[in-house]
Amino acid sequence: MPELLLIGASGLAREVLSVLRRTGDSRSVSILDDQSALAGTTVNGAVVIGGLSEVANRPRAELLVCVGQGAARAAIVARLTGLGVTPDRYCSVIHPSVDVPDTCHVGVGGILFAGVVLTADVHLGDHVVIMPNATLTHGNRVGSFATVCAGVAVGGDVWIGDQAYIGMNASIRERSMIGAAATIGMGAAVLGNVPPRQTWVGIPAQPLRSVRQASRGGAGERE
Repeated sequence: MPELLLIGASGLAREVLSVLRRTGDSRSVSILDDQSALAGTTVNGAVVIGGLSEVANRPRAELLVCVGQGAARAAIVARLTGLGVTPDRYCSVIHPSVDVPDTCHVGVGGILFAGVVLTADVHLGDHVVIMPNATLTHGNRVGSFATVCAGVAVGGDVWIGDQAYIGMNASIRERSMIGAAATIGMGAAVLGNVPPRQTWVGIPAQPLRSVRQASRGGAGERE
């Protein structure tokens, strides 16, 4: 029987298992996690059989990284590459409610949950996670290891960098650029470009440092 190994005994793994059951997936599913205390435990019926090194003992198993933080997903993929894992070993899991038009692309290791909308010419990099009811529109480009949370709305021709995190119910104006490893807070309204590795929050979205300074009475105060 074909085998699928989920990497990470996480909440994301629980959600992926739910999708697999809904689709009637016939693969045997187990979980790998380096936390030794979790060995032998179960996550929604899937058994934690060991750590990442177990991949070497199961060379034909497909893999899916189920860790929420993009930087952590990237680190795990780098470790697996060091163990000889090639991109063709990774699968994607897409909820059956999601239509992927022929002009759109989902990279390896992608996870798309219920209600996700891809309109046209949307390109998702590798190991991207799109949570329920997010909407990605024409020309969107989402970098590898990015996370787009539930209810996010992304205008046309937006670029989202590698490992970026877009919080729940955030909105991004068309033709904006979200830098690599940037974080957009829950409910934020992004009206322009966000530099790499910065956190922006609010309506309209501003750098988190600026918001903190304003709430304390001025930019002259120290952090």
